[in-house]
Amino acid sequence: MAKHVLLNNIEHKDLKIITERSAKYGDDQWFSPTFVAEFKTVQAHYPIMFQKNADTGEFTPVTLFGFTNNENLFLNDGHWDASYIPISMQRMPFYIGMQQSTLNCNSEPQRVITLDVDSPRVNEETGIDLFLPYGGNSEYLENIANMLELLHQGVDENKMFVEALTAYELLEAVTIDVELNNASKHQLIGFYTINEDVLGQLAAEKVMHLHKEGYLEAIYMIIASQAHIRKLVELRNKQQTH
Repeated sequence: MAKHVLLNNIEHKDLKIITERSAKYGDDQWFSPTFVAEFKTVQAHYPIMFQKNADTGEFTPVTLFGFTNNENLFLNDGHWDASYIPISMQRMPFYIGMQQSTLNCNSEPQRVITLDVDSPRVNEETGIDLFLPYGGNSEYLENIANMLELLHQGVDENKMFVEALTAYELLEAVTIDVELNNASKHQLIGFYTINEDVLGQLAAEKVMHLHKEGYLEAIYMIIASQAHIRKLVELRNKQQTH
C-alpha cells in the first residue's frame, strides 16, 4: 500500500533511493503513460498506444513493455534494456503533490514533491542520497524535480492533443494478434491507435491545424512506433528460450 508524504530535508535527510531496475522494485509494468514531449524518444524503443478510462472516457497515450499484466520484457538482471526509460517510470517513487500556503489561505496551492515511503526503493542504507550533508538537494533529486515538472506540463499537453484527435475522430480500437515461436497465441485488446484511413481523408484545414499545433508529427511518430510490436514479440521469444 502506497504511503505518500511531503518530501523534506529534515525528516528524510538520511533517505536513499535504489535505482536498480527490477520487478521487485515495481518495474514489472506492462505499460505506462507517456507524453507528447517525449514521443520522439519513446517511439524509437516502444509501441505507443492509447488507453481509454472506463469511467471518464478519457484517452491516455501509453508505452507498451509487454503483452500481459506484470510483464516488462525490457527488464534484465537489474537493468532496463533500452537507452531511454519513459518519464512516468523514471520518476518512481516520486509524485506531484499540492500544498496550500500557511501564510496565505487564499493563494493558489503550490506543487510539491511527495514520496511513497513504502516503496521498496526507499531506505537508509543503499542507493543514491536525496539530500546533501547540509540539507541541499542532491543532483539526483534535482533531476527528479525536473522530471516531475515535465510530467505536470505533459499532462496538460496530452489533454489538448487527445482533444484534437477525438474531435477529428482519429482514434480507433485495435486488436493485435500475436503468435510466438512456441505456437502460443496472445491477443492484445483494450487499446486504441490512430485511424490511418480517417487521417488520410482529413480536410486540408484540419491537417494544417494539426501541423500548426505540432500534433501531426506526434501522430506520425505514433504510427511509426507500431513497428516495435514485432520487437516485443522477439523479446518474448528470446526470454522463452532461456
